[in-house]
Amino acid sequence: MRYDPATERCPLPHAPFKALTVPRPIGWLSTVDADGRANLAPYSQWQNLTFDPPMVMFAANRHSGGRRKDTVMNAEATGWFVWNMATWDLREAVAISAAQFRPGVNEFERAGLATVPAELCAVPMVAASPAHYECKVIDVHRLPGRTPDTAVDIVYASVERLHLDDAVLTDDGRVDIGRIRPIARMGYFDYAVVDETFEMRVPEGDEALHAGLEGTPGG
Repeated sequence: MRYDPATERCPLPHAPFKALTVPRPIGWLSTVDADGRANLAPYSQWQNLTFDPPMVMFAANRHSGGRRKDTVMNAEATGWFVWNMATWDLREAVAISAAQFRPGVNEFERAGLATVPAELCAVPMVAASPAHYECKVIDVHRLPGRTPDTAVDIVYASVERLHLDDAVLTDDGRVDIGRIRPIARMGYFDYAVVDETFEMRVPEGDEALHAGLEGTPGG
């Protein structure tokens, strides 16, 4: 089976693109608008760009009629957003915060989430999340879609402060993913949980290569 998504309708009853681009990390992003009202929403088009210095990005499809997502508008207006790690224990709150509420609705309150303040900006963070990035906006780009509804806003940012719960660290200072159990977006209505990992090193890799793959600054 093959088809050209630019010119052909998908021959399957359920489009496979999102189901193949997996697993996708979840950008559970908190922001405030110009009036200080909090917003929280998950984005599965979220990724790191580089690690030295750490930079990230997220992409947001527009609402029906072409209206931009609140997260994009808030980040652009204030210059900041916070990434909160989405975990298995917080999965129900993640789902609630994904609803398309009207502007100004506080998703923290709707999902029953306690908050803690960020340190560099006025954005609240999910208190129960084990990791957070305080992100300063670098630039916002727009990619046109087939219609105004399918246009995409891409937000690029630098990670200015990282918060990590000491309880999820091993004795040798590594992040213990098994304790965190982060969730990832799959296709359709499916998600995955990371509760098992394995190590694989590049054969004959030198120290600089391994430092880069591990993400050690200056490696």
